[in-house]
Amino acid sequence: MIHEEPDERVLRARSLAEVCSDDRAWLFYARVQSSKAARTRQGKPFFAIELADETRVLEAKIWSDKGQAMEAAGSLVRGSIVKVIAKAEEYEGKLQLKIERIKPTSIKEDPDMDLSLLVDPGLALVEDLACKTLVIDIETVPAHDIGTLPESVADALEKHAHRKDSTNSEDELQARIGMAMGLSPLFGKVVSIAVGDGDDPDAEVHVLAVPHDDFKVVEPPSWLRLMSEADLVRSFWALAGKAEVVVTFNGRSFDVPFLQGRSLVLGIPARCDLLSNRFSLKPHLDLFDLLKQGDKAPSKLDVICWALGVASPKGEMDGSKVAPAYARGEILKIAEYNRHDVRATAEVYRKVRDSILRYRGDWK
Repeated sequence: MIHEEPDERVLRARSLAEVCSDDRAWLFYARVQSSKAARTRQGKPFFAIELADETRVLEAKIWSDKGQAMEAAGSLVRGSIVKVIAKAEEYEGKLQLKIERIKPTSIKEDPDMDLSLLVDPGLALVEDLACKTLVIDIETVPAHDIGTLPESVADALEKHAHRKDSTNSEDELQARIGMAMGLSPLFGKVVSIAVGDGDDPDAEVHVLAVPHDDFKVVEPPSWLRLMSEADLVRSFWALAGKAEVVVTFNGRSFDVPFLQGRSLVLGIPARCDLLSNRFSLKPHLDLFDLLKQGDKAPSKLDVICWALGVASPKGEMDGSKVAPAYARGEILKIAEYNRHDVRATAEVYRKVRDSILRYRGDWK
């Protein structure tokens, strides 16, 4: 138990932003971002944990001499809310926590906690879609007309479009500019993100989509949720924060950096780190990174699907046709295309999980 009586040796923090290096311990509430069992070089067990709220993410350790905390850590679930007593100290230039006690809790048990700091507001629109293994894919389009951009910015885009081939016709140049805008989070926007449960082959794939301002979507299907781009991006980070692993195909090079860039432009916190550890399988598994052939052979999703006996996601629509389709108000057609990619990615994931990952020591 974490004792409730006042203790002058324990400082209370309303949020993680208030926690700082001090000789005394801190008592606070947080959300479990990740929890991993490990061992020191001497073979002693410990837990490496990330704790988060709406103000901050902090790394924490539970050492083997903290019996209660070690026992509790073994059953911690990503996204759960915990009550913590920990000391804070500077380690390699960063604040790090040494947890003394920790336990899962709820508003019923601890009515004094501030849930607004602990529950991601983006979760409200998609809480029923939260899952352990989140498979995602995005579709993007240009967010601006080049004629509305500042002259220096438009000039930079034109020079970028010219850099590979200076003999392009005007139409080819404009097409290249449009492609560059759609592939950059500085000039483009996310109009569709398909999400699925990678562990459940029967689960419905849902799509969060941004309808074109000039076109109304009449009676959207149950799997399609229409919203603003800001709500779409918030919802993604909320779902990613609840998942143990986010599965993509080439998401390390495109989908996640694009979502992170749009978060920056829109002023939305990107609360889940899916990029920093390139060689870790969790919390982001990029199947392209795992299966790519380098220069030996093509490694596109439809090639991988063909090799593994998975139905190809490719049809009439492809990435180059998304922007023109969006301009015509065809968000439903884009969403269907997006769903096919996630269905295929999820099926490839299950084959990889069962044939390769379950035998790897870093996949637990």
